[in-house]
Amino acid sequence: MRAVKRSVLSLSRTTGRLTSGMRVLPSFLIAGAQRCGTTSLYRALAQHPLLLKPVLHKGVHYFDVGYDKGLSWYQAHFPLRASAGLVEHRYGERALAFESSPYYLFHPLAGERIAADLPGVRLIVLVRDPVERAGSAHAHELARGFETESHFESAVELEPSRLAGAEERLRAAPFSVHHSHRHHAYVARGRYADQLDRLESLVGRERILVLDSHRFFAEPEAVYDRVLEFLGVPQLGYPAFERHNGRALPRPVPRELERALREHFEPYDARLVRWLGGEPSWRR
Repeated sequence: MRAVKRSVLSLSRTTGRLTSGMRVLPSFLIAGAQRCGTTSLYRALAQHPLLLKPVLHKGVHYFDVGYDKGLSWYQAHFPLRASAGLVEHRYGERALAFESSPYYLFHPLAGERIAADLPGVRLIVLVRDPVERAGSAHAHELARGFETESHFESAVELEPSRLAGAEERLRAAPFSVHHSHRHHAYVARGRYADQLDRLESLVGRERILVLDSHRFFAEPEAVYDRVLEFLGVPQLGYPAFERHNGRALPRPVPRELERALREHFEPYDARLVRWLGGEPSWRR
């Protein structure tokens, strides 16, 4: 069965590349953050008939780890212009293609690449309690086999040495992949404000929407409406809202470590107020 699936994917990619010039490019991206509800938002938006997901899978990961493959390879992942045209004719509104790759927010080169290749693109970012996010990410990477440290405390302690010089190496070798930068940045990925400031300087504040994932799960309809307003897409009914990717459940963070992490994140969380229009839910 897996061999058949691989063959189908290979054929689809080949067909996509041959017709890449006839395909749309995304109008918006869900750029992160990892373990903050990006899959749940992606699946909710994908149910809107005017929002066109990639042909093969949710995350293309072009602007982070696949940039050496070229723009035609990227474009091959999206629907044909003719298909988008049929949707637009039916609803009398513009259809928007999109994808979701949560490493885009954190990768040091992704923002520059997005700004260069997709001028005018809009970006959606979800943020979550960074302490919870860190624990969830550790459990997730452990379950996937990308983490060898079974104790979260040990992984946090190792993080500075694992990530030392990572951004410099990625910039020096732009098509390289740094394993720890991608899989072991439990604390660093929770400094959302730094990553948002970098994006703002590249694409502008008005093209970035930041959502509190706690609010998304508590009030999905209100957040969904806000996303559609940001994208300029009409409301055509609510989708089924579900939580996804919850299989890796983190262990409780030791109280002393949690206190230290909350102190560490406090100044970064304070800088989120201007993005969220108020205090982050986990600080109220």
